[in-house]
Amino acid sequence: MGRRALVLGGGGREHALAWALSRSPSVELVLVAPGNAGIRGAASDGAAPIERVPIESLTPKPVLALARKERIDLVVVGPEGPLCDGVVDALSEAGITAFGPSSAAAQLEGSKAFLKRFATRHDIPTAAYTIVTDFAAAEQAIDSSSSPVVVKADGLAGGKGAIVTSTADEAKAAARSMLVDGALGEAGKTVVIEERLSGLEMSVHAVTDGERMWVLPVSRDHKRVGDGDRGPNTGGMGAFAPVTVDPELMARIHQQVLRPTIEGMAADGSPYRGVLYAGLMIAPDGTPNLLEHNVRFGDPETQVLMPMLGGDVAELFASAAAGSLDETAVSVPADRHVITVVLAAKGYPKSPRKGDAIVGLDEAGKLPGVHIFHAGTARQDGQLVTSGGRVLGVSASGSSASEARAAAYRACAQISFDGMHYRQDIAHSVLT
Repeated sequence: MGRRALVLGGGGREHALAWALSRSPSVELVLVAPGNAGIRGAASDGAAPIERVPIESLTPKPVLALARKERIDLVVVGPEGPLCDGVVDALSEAGITAFGPSSAAAQLEGSKAFLKRFATRHDIPTAAYTIVTDFAAAEQAIDSSSSPVVVKADGLAGGKGAIVTSTADEAKAAARSMLVDGALGEAGKTVVIEERLSGLEMSVHAVTDGERMWVLPVSRDHKRVGDGDRGPNTGGMGAFAPVTVDPELMARIHQQVLRPTIEGMAADGSPYRGVLYAGLMIAPDGTPNLLEHNVRFGDPETQVLMPMLGGDVAELFASAAAGSLDETAVSVPADRHVITVVLAAKGYPKSPRKGDAIVGLDEAGKLPGVHIFHAGTARQDGQLVTSGGRVLGVSASGSSASEARAAAYRACAQISFDGMHYRQDIAHSVLT
């Protein structure tokens, strides 16, 4: 009998994780809770079936009940909220293998103040900062800074907690909204005032068992809504992998950020198991400054990373969760390139419209090397419709970046819904 796997979450990241698990030789069934309208499918090409299951919430009690009811062998947690709430702790105590950090280790993302203090304590390069809990202290920190600052809410804020400012007035307005107006509730009661760094921004994912680690291919996200990195920031409009990184820089990232984080968490009594997703700003002198740690896979980065991998992803995750990482469980073909283009709803990112009918998915999905991951979709009167800002992630694999990119955009051209928009320049930088 193979593994019965459960993925928690309902976006494009979770669809990609479920897709990868279904293609793991050790898996016989993948359940996704709560999933979305596109996260389902019968077994094909030897893959295990994927099914959606309802769940009351992604808090520990209902997750544990579902895992027991469905005789789950491996739980993979998608979003950060359940990790910070202690889902992995509850599952582990019940003897159910769960891929993700404990609630104590998840503080690396759950509290920006915790992360900054941790980085300082373990000599991890990071921007200068001040932690404040009242507006007067925030004003003083902003006025004393010799450069523009980033104002960060301490807690989880759904991607809205970091305000990059250019002037002192902008910074004070951001701090006031959190500390005085309560715009972000509990998450903004403590605020980090951080030096705004410049350089090359990049992110690195590593799977770890608390001692050993395996670094995934480096990917690059495209945050701005418009071509040429114009317009407002979004959750991500596309990504590609692999990104070529100088070996010396990768060595510094490993030695100065990843290794000290894993060793530091173990030394502090909260061993970190799961995926560690480091957001970095590479200074002109090559210093890898830590901007943030995320305690889960990125989105849309997961939609390029999962198709990059061959072998048994479930075994990789399960071995890390058990404290005995087996990096030989997966492989990365040397000639594999993957590109993901996000198809967004009308009005995204400000006020996305819902309920528009989606057509062309069957045709697009039949194109060679194409994988379509659902993010914001629902069924309405038997028709697939939009239900979120980022609707679909169209991923394509190829033996070169140009081949993968051409396939992804061919697939995008097959899909349509009213108001659909997407960037035309994903991965353009690696072809010029």
